[in-house]
Amino acid sequence: MPAVVKRDGGRADFDPAKLRASMMLALRKRPVSTEQVDAAIDRIQEKLLSGALREVPSTRLGELVMRELKRIDKVAYVRFASVYRSFEDVDEFRQLIRDI
Repeated sequence: MPAVVKRDGGRADFDPAKLRASMMLALRKRPVSTEQVDAAIDRIQEKLLSGALREVPSTRLGELVMRELKRIDKVAYVRFASVYRSFEDVDEFRQLIRDI
């Protein structure tokens, strides 16, 4: 697996447990099965491996997570995106909801 390059330039090993924890937080109290989450994580890992890169920006990883959440649960997608994208105002948030 590639190393994850954080926004501050630091690097960390890819950790599927962190990925799962982040997704499960967004999916809290949502009707999504463990199998769906496992499949989403598998798809993210496959994308990372198929890129054959030694490093991946955390922004790319975040985008992959958002794509998977949007696919399996729109509410979880909005939850994750609202934190991940650090919206500056309500209009940006409204636009995200309109887009889905």
